[in-house]
Amino acid sequence: MSAKNAFYAQSGGVTAVINASACGVIETCRKHSDKIANVYAGRNGIIGALTEDLIDTSQESPEDIAALKNTPSGGFGSCRFKLKSLEDNKREYERLIEVFKAHNIGYFFYNGGGDSADTCYKVSQLSEKMGFPVQAIHVPKTVDNDLPITDNCPGFGSVAKYIAVSTLEASYDVRSMAATSTKIFVIEVMGRHAGWIAAAGALVEDYGIPVVTLFPEVEFDKDKFLAAVDAKVKAHGYCTVVVSEGCHWPDGKFLAEQGTRDSFGHAQLGGAAPVVANMIKDALGYKFHWAVADYLQRAARHLASESDVEQAYALGAAAVEKALEGKNSIMPTVVRESSTPYKWSIGEAPLSEVANVEKMMPMDFISEDGYGITDKCKEYLYPLIKGEAYPDYDDNGMPKYVTLKLNSVEKKLPEFEL
Repeated sequence: MSAKNAFYAQSGGVTAVINASACGVIETCRKHSDKIANVYAGRNGIIGALTEDLIDTSQESPEDIAALKNTPSGGFGSCRFKLKSLEDNKREYERLIEVFKAHNIGYFFYNGGGDSADTCYKVSQLSEKMGFPVQAIHVPKTVDNDLPITDNCPGFGSVAKYIAVSTLEASYDVRSMAATSTKIFVIEVMGRHAGWIAAAGALVEDYGIPVVTLFPEVEFDKDKFLAAVDAKVKAHGYCTVVVSEGCHWPDGKFLAEQGTRDSFGHAQLGGAAPVVANMIKDALGYKFHWAVADYLQRAARHLASESDVEQAYALGAAAVEKALEGKNSIMPTVVRESSTPYKWSIGEAPLSEVANVEKMMPMDFISEDGYGITDKCKEYLYPLIKGEAYPDYDDNGMPKYVTLKLNSVEKKLPEFEL
């Protein structure tokens, strides 16, 4: 049987290590050139497949592909483009299979979160029905750490490290100024429905910082929150607040909700930190500073977690190996074997059990008062942020990140309008 080509695409919000997964996929495919002829990447994610805007990764040097491991964000471009049910988006799914057939693509590696796992699952189902079987393997990625079954998700460990370190450093700043100036520092972190990233900020408690953490899993109680902050300031002279963007009132409305929706149908959030900071100022009178970590937290390759980089690469490589073993409609996973010392291995999960399932923080990871984390949570988190994987730096003091050539593959099909 002649070798087929592979298609790789990045989906959703990018991370500090998603390119490490891309590196793992491409380098492993190149090791099996007798079975996988070439890897085509989607320019700007799945949109690249739909519009037949494919990138020929064979035109990239081994050195540049290797450099992806140390480069943040999406080297091939990503997108937020949700394919819904096979009935609602039949035209788009059939187009994917047409493009795969036109370019002899027999392997589909989709690097993303829950929505992309669902797309990957549906492609595996439809391709069989259309008589052009494609092995669809989902490569996990999400800073939110909310994919089920896997111990953790590539991208999370590095965000957790960045937030833990940045919260600690900013808290030192506030502590220095609290006697005569700022007494409150509020940092807003990502996490719409799951408070994993906020939990990382709560680790500063172990370093003497008075911190109050607001999780999506805990309904916001204004009076209780203000009392907790006031008690910290009275006891320590200052207080740090870590607020998840998904923090919400008892009626389910987000503190940061703007009343608009993104292309996935999710409420657009942005502004929990100023809401919380001004709430404190109005009720307690304390001077504040606030910050939104936003893209900084997920792009910070200079402070990436060593285990996160290793796992991102390993899961990309495992996706290819499992495809070559004949596996289909699965996601390679991280299996935690022990926390002390930290040991992990690669497992797998069927996409039918991954697609559209969110993993929240267990309630026994959150302290009884709802504003901190337990020892059990710390035992889970610390191994994920331990170790550094610094990029090389140039003579000007800037990190050596790679920008690929991104040469296009010649189109074979009629134009397709999204």
